[in-house]
Amino acid sequence: MSDPIVILTEEPLGADDRVNIERLVDGADSRLLVLVPANTERHLLVDFLENLSMLDVAKAFRELAARNPDAAAERAHADETLAASLAALEGLGSGVAGQVVDGKAVDGLVAKVRETGASQAVVITRPHAVADTFHTDWANKAQDQLGVPVLHLYAGSGFIGDS
Repeated sequence: MSDPIVILTEEPLGADDRVNIERLVDGADSRLLVLVPANTERHLLVDFLENLSMLDVAKAFRELAARNPDAAAERAHADETLAASLAALEGLGSGVAGQVVDGKAVDGLVAKVRETGASQAVVITRPHAVADTFHTDWANKAQDQLGVPVLHLYAGSGFIGDS
């Protein structure tokens, strides 16, 4: 059995993501472990600037006016994201398992990689203009802590982030 591959995602994985992970597995019997953060820990100002940079002005002001998210609603969304992601990856490698992680997303990824002895980690996010530009995205943070390759993919696409 090959080393497991730990995948951290903030978005429900779909068909395009399956193709990317299938290429990464490349017929090996690697076990896939999917992690979904219970809280993505986004910051109001960063989100606002990011939405503006992506030319989504309506979303920027809508989220700026929104109140703090409900923890139960965030957890339910994370559970849905995990279920969709596990379904999308079903049948790859030697099996797919997953969990919702509390606390900081990168800390959860680092802990799971160390716990399982994984030699590969994957971070799947939507584009985050500010974090990606300044290399403060989850993939860069994880790679700094782990010392193993961390592949950064953008959800629903074949695009690779700059890690």
